[in-house]
Amino acid sequence: MRYEKGRKDASRSRIMEVAADRFRGDGIAASGLATIMSDAGLTNGAFYPHFQSKAELVRESIAAAMELQAQQLAEALASGGPEMAIEAYLSAEHRDNPEKGCASAALLPELARQPLETREVYTDRLLALAHQLAEAFPQAKDPERVALAVFATLIGALQMARAMKGTELSDRILAAGKDAARTLIEQG
Repeated sequence: MRYEKGRKDASRSRIMEVAADRFRGDGIAASGLATIMSDAGLTNGAFYPHFQSKAELVRESIAAAMELQAQQLAEALASGGPEMAIEAYLSAEHRDNPEKGCASAALLPELARQPLETREVYTDRLLALAHQLAEAFPQAKDPERVALAVFATLIGALQMARAMKGTELSDRILAAGKDAARTLIEQG
């Protein structure tokens, strides 16, 4: 049976989108291929023409999620500079929707256990984000170091706030993370 042109690419994109959401929302280990394929509206057998393994799907989905994050960071920086990026990252909306948010905050412990190739893709994308943010700190002695410190602060604060979600403490953690990130930038 022949399919219209572009259908395979559309199916692959849909699988990656669903997988990225599932991985960030439920975790990599807890996200089975059958569920991902069902959510994508495809059969299990349709997986292998697109990907050789779940590890390949993880790697490509993480890369795509981080590319989207780079676009969102660029928009935040363009519209309000580092302050807007901090506000958006440590927002209640981001805290409450991990499946649509930062892959780092959602998946770091699991990413550390992924194959080397996946960790290398993650590292490349994280450094690209850091360099992107570092451009907003031209006055800093070491802009990349400031950007990495800001990311570490934001990611840690978001993870802690998610663990306390639904409590007043969660909101306080978000506010404290914002203050800490601003201080890092000021002291740059």
